[in-house]
Amino acid sequence: MTDRQSVEDDFREFVAARSPALLRTAYLLTGDWATAEDLLQTALTKIYLAWRRLGEIEAVEPYARRVLVNTSISWWRRRWHGERPTEVLPEPAVADRVDEQLERDALWRHVQSLPARQRAVLVLRFYEDLSEAQTAAILDISTGTVKSQTSRALSTLRGRLGAERAAEQARVDELAAQAARPRIPRQAPTPAPAPPPRPVRAAAPRVPAPAGGVEGR
Repeated sequence: MTDRQSVEDDFREFVAARSPALLRTAYLLTGDWATAEDLLQTALTKIYLAWRRLGEIEAVEPYARRVLVNTSISWWRRRWHGERPTEVLPEPAVADRVDEQLERDALWRHVQSLPARQRAVLVLRFYEDLSEAQTAAILDISTGTVKSQTSRALSTLRGRLGAERAAEQARVDELAAQAARPRIPRQAPTPAPAPPPRPVRAAAPRVPAPAGGVEGR
């Protein structure tokens, strides 16, 4: 087996084993499945080109995540990100956990609106469950920067969620106040006056015919 063939076989095994997890990370970074697939394809291309110098397979995974994060940040800076419909992360439907699902969806919506660096820190720390040191290594920043970026991101999320809840509560209070106001019954319209009675014309008297018939017959 040639060295090139060995590299390709190892790369195929890596792609088959880790692509689903890396695609999930790409989605968390972009918030869109189509963009996530493009991001993963870009990352896999870079991984393949750097495969020989990466050495041990243990070094490939951190490198792959670093490529995903750096590429997503560069795309974020180049593109305008306005409001757009996005799919939520697939969750099993549970009838008695609707409030929890709504809260999670609201949180994810606000995570998507964070600056690229803060979002990357939250994705790696809380969605991917990496340590501060691992996150710092992938992003090539200090542990202190990870802490400060995490603090700023969480503070932003708390503020936005708080404002959203306050707006919802104000709307509920407004609807409750409207429902509590007494309703003034509508007055029935005044009936139109009846027209005056039409005068009854008397019938002309009937004149009886003369007795004995008509003369001159």
